[in-house]
Amino acid sequence: MAATRTFSIIKPDATRRNLTGAVTKMLEDAGLRVIASKRIQMTREQADGFYAVHKERPFFGELVEFMISGPVVVQVLEGEDAVARNRKVMGATNPADADEGTIRKAYAESIEANSVHGSDSEENAKIEIDFFFDEDEIVG
Repeated sequence: MAATRTFSIIKPDATRRNLTGAVTKMLEDAGLRVIASKRIQMTREQADGFYAVHKERPFFGELVEFMISGPVVVQVLEGEDAVARNRKVMGATNPADADEGTIRKAYAESIEANSVHGSDSEENAKIEIDFFFDEDEIVG
């Protein structure tokens, strides 16, 4: 199988606790390679746009507030079956349901502050990567 790409965010709860390196190590140990990474302070406009798919959901406002509450690290990851591999190492959205050895089991504070985001499909990965990165920033 050829290498594919996916998108990841290390969320404010994890960056606040200085877990960027630990989370990245877990991603790399799972066979994913970081080919682009930057630490940003997401603006309200960015968060509104990125999470627009959830605009009608009751948690939208809280999600946006959380995502702009501190720095995040946005990353492009590459590897065999990158989307599925990333989702497996992230673990279930609810850390109580996450398997041992996953990022969310190890580091999430709650279902809302669950330390990481990852694309759910190759199509969404491309959209999410393009939202935060110019092609010349992805240097593999």
